[in-house]
Amino acid sequence: MAIADVAIIGAGAVGCAMARRFALEGAKVLVLERGADLLSGASKANSAILHTGFDAPTGSLEHACVQAGYAEYMAIRDGLNLPVLETGAMVVAWSAAEQAALDGVEAQALANGVEDVRRLSAAEIRAREPHLGHGAREALLVPREHVIDPWSPFLAYLLQAKALGAEILFGGDVASARFEGEQWALQTPRGRRRARVVINCAGLYGDLVDRRLLGASAFEIRPRKGQFVVFDKAAASLLRTIVLPVPTERTKGVVLCRTAFGNVLVGPTAEEQQDRDGAATDEAAPRALIARAVEMLPALEGMPVTATYAGLRPATEEKGYRIAATPDRNWITVGGIRSTGMTAALGIARHVYGLYEGMGRSHAPAAAPEIEPMPNLAEHRPRDWSEAGHGGVVCHCELVTRREIERALTGPLPAGDFGGLRRRTRCAMGRCQGFHCLARLAALTEGRFSAPLATPPEAA
Repeated sequence: MAIADVAIIGAGAVGCAMARRFALEGAKVLVLERGADLLSGASKANSAILHTGFDAPTGSLEHACVQAGYAEYMAIRDGLNLPVLETGAMVVAWSAAEQAALDGVEAQALANGVEDVRRLSAAEIRAREPHLGHGAREALLVPREHVIDPWSPFLAYLLQAKALGAEILFGGDVASARFEGEQWALQTPRGRRRARVVINCAGLYGDLVDRRLLGASAFEIRPRKGQFVVFDKAAASLLRTIVLPVPTERTKGVVLCRTAFGNVLVGPTAEEQQDRDGAATDEAAPRALIARAVEMLPALEGMPVTATYAGLRPATEEKGYRIAATPDRNWITVGGIRSTGMTAALGIARHVYGLYEGMGRSHAPAAAPEIEPMPNLAEHRPRDWSEAGHGGVVCHCELVTRREIERALTGPLPAGDFGGLRRRTRCAMGRCQGFHCLARLAALTEGRFSAPLATPPEAA
């Protein structure tokens, strides 16, 4: 079996961007993902905000990676058919103390090179967002903060890597490994693989992977749960701008924004827990989020809720990214990538390739491969249902067609489970949460997933 130049552990947002970058640089790439599909861990619950880095710690690695990632995303989005819902963002002060703190937020944005920010008076806020609550005193407008599709970019990155020869191994949890001086022997449930360098992008399990395979970890993952509430599509007409709170030392706070899929989202909470897998919602947090959303946008009172969900962020004992190379073991750790990771992923990948070059390794870069443009999932652009020959609508809440389902189940990286199918198509994500379309989806996916959507009668 051929030896990979790099084995990337984890196919979350950062792992997918890493695979793309190294494949583009000419490396032979192996991706090892313990789940059945990409984005099976923390990345599946990202907030889909494309950050400018205006509030990142000035001069930090996070700041540099966010801005590099933003620039690269905007440069490649048209070629890959990745949507951007241009909303802008307002950091809104609702109290005198928060209003006083806006000076510091503005100063930090300017220090970070985000020079197009400007202050809005209460009247200007109302002119921009007439449905916003009257308690808004002042705001800082950040014009280039936008909303994107939270999942399609990373599928595009991994498809580009695969088109350049990357091997993608799902169900590839690394149970053990041995460093043999020049290369790693990695044992997975799918067999043994060899690689010259390992890049740990394991997210919520990053510290455990370091300990298990490298022998020690320089950080400790402290999972932080964030719960979200998704309002019905009727709410989208009430808001055009991302509404951000004045941040605190502990958290960026609760955000109110539209989604690329035509809803309005409020969240996240910030709840520390020990469990790295469980991200269940409860009753109290969604109620509190709804109450906060109504305070900010009173017209949301009584608006139906389409869904609640929760995700885990791989927080550590420090706020910064935990990225470091261990050259004598041919190892690079990429840990502690929290809420800005979706935007920063492309920048992180470039930074890590620089570390790789610093270990004395390089390749002959490859041309970016032509892949089929991503199917559009964004509500503000034409969807598949509006084109002829789609085979009928399967999910009526989200207007997902049979053609979209069938495309997601075939091709170079077909959906590996129901979660992967939802992230590729939006199926079962609407008002009925799959109540009306699951039987049809079960029939269309029969025999494709290890965990079928319907249990055969003889097995019941």
